[in-house]
Amino acid sequence: MNEEATTGRLAAAVIERYAAANLTIATAESCTGGMVAAALTDIAGSSAAFDRGFVTYSNAAKMAMLGVADAALAAHGAVSEEVAREMAEGARRLAGVDVAVSITGIAGPGGGSATKPVGLVHFACAGSAGTLHREERFGDTGRAGIRLASTAVALEMLLDALPDQVAAAGSTVGSP
Repeated sequence: MNEEATTGRLAAAVIERYAAANLTIATAESCTGGMVAAALTDIAGSSAAFDRGFVTYSNAAKMAMLGVADAALAAHGAVSEEVAREMAEGARRLAGVDVAVSITGIAGPGGGSATKPVGLVHFACAGSAGTLHREERFGDTGRAGIRLASTAVALEMLLDALPDQVAAAGSTVGSP
């Protein structure tokens, strides 16, 4: 199965399962530029679960739209666990949703360094059960490939978080 089909399958599963659990989602995206939100809204009926997406490409946008602390950006950089967590938590709080996922990374072809190479992406998924972080190093597989792989990981994180969210909500909906 190609990567676009995989992304579509994952997005459909996210919408179906979150809608069934009566839970809402927001996205906070940097290097993917709204690709996760687009994948979710490609699914008919997505408004039953998807509330909104924040595209915060610049540091100024991360601070203004999501409440990311200037100190976190200064100390760790935009591509870091700390900023990914603040992005997801800010999106969840400001959108008033059950779960928010964030993505911040270096899609290339430039912008990488020895400590933060092209292909490094940090993700966070925030919900009532807490905030999960995931780091991926996709390598320099090309800008489009890194962004598509990042979209799939974010959707997987939403699916992985669902059982915890259902338990926290006290729902009787089965896990995925």
